[in-house]
Amino acid sequence: MPIKIPRGLPARDILDAERIFALEQPEAERQRVRPLRLVILNLMPKKIETETQLLRLISKSPLQVDVDFMTTSTHESKHVSADHLVKFYESLNALHDNYYDGLVITGAPVEHLEFDQVDYWEEFKQILDWSSSHVFSTMYLCWGAMGALCYRYGVRKHMLDTKIFGVFPQYLQDEYCFLTNGFDEIALQPHSRLAGVDEGDVARHSDLQVLTWGPQSGPGLIATKDFSEVFALGHWEYGKYTLAEEYERDKAKGMDNVPLPYNYFPDDDPTKEPLFAWRAHANLLWRNWLNWVYQTTPYDLAEVPSLRAAKRLGTDRSIRHRPGSPRDDGFEPFRNTGYGVRSEG
Repeated sequence: MPIKIPRGLPARDILDAERIFALEQPEAERQRVRPLRLVILNLMPKKIETETQLLRLISKSPLQVDVDFMTTSTHESKHVSADHLVKFYESLNALHDNYYDGLVITGAPVEHLEFDQVDYWEEFKQILDWSSSHVFSTMYLCWGAMGALCYRYGVRKHMLDTKIFGVFPQYLQDEYCFLTNGFDEIALQPHSRLAGVDEGDVARHSDLQVLTWGPQSGPGLIATKDFSEVFALGHWEYGKYTLAEEYERDKAKGMDNVPLPYNYFPDDDPTKEPLFAWRAHANLLWRNWLNWVYQTTPYDLAEVPSLRAAKRLGTDRSIRHRPGSPRDDGFEPFRNTGYGVRSEG
């Protein structure tokens, strides 16, 4: 089934070129189905690029999905035209009375700041409070995940000695979990962040479960046990060249501490074309999430507040392993040979 997007959205041309079926409002309304309603809070500077990445993943679901875009009113975006924001985005005030099956909150390049130093932190918390009664399930990405874990569950963010930058192996923690159903035992996930979360805080909170974990990158996917909140600390939504573009951007700024993206360029040679090695797991995660939302959300979204209040969101499918690698033999895949991209030795 197609995704329903606002008329004139720039991502439409890219989606058409990739043979992704996207309908604008008049065509979509002729289909006699109740579409899944999603709203995306896009905090990334390059709005159009992020829109395209997320719509590409959402389109892989067999469901018709109706998408709205939200922006903060307390932060001025400098990398997208004001006309684009006015035409396609709304603030919380405008969307406040709407109910949604799902909310997506992106990352933002502010992980080096304390949360209360981010100019839209108070508005971010207001949006999370609103989502508790107006949204059935929320997917948080990178900084959005760190911020939500801190605000909701007291999970502390900590700065890293070295930026986690590249494509890292993640060990599957529970092969029967609904969200990671069909995952290989090892999934690759892009990361690009200067901060991480306190794993002890996560382990101590009974409502949270770690679904994927890596020896270098730590937790990659965390969820509440009822799946009402999903926290992806990496960037499965990234396109093939996103890490390369970030690498060139940082070098162009004259930064002297820019790490080469790990496990990304063949032979660690940035002149060679990177390998797109995480696409299948990215598509599977988003399809699983949308499928779970579709199966468990009420037909009448006005029922969401009472279901959220009663904590009646699906089944508690508790994790079957303690957080951490399910292997105890010290095996770390791809450290020497990579995933088809690193030379032996």
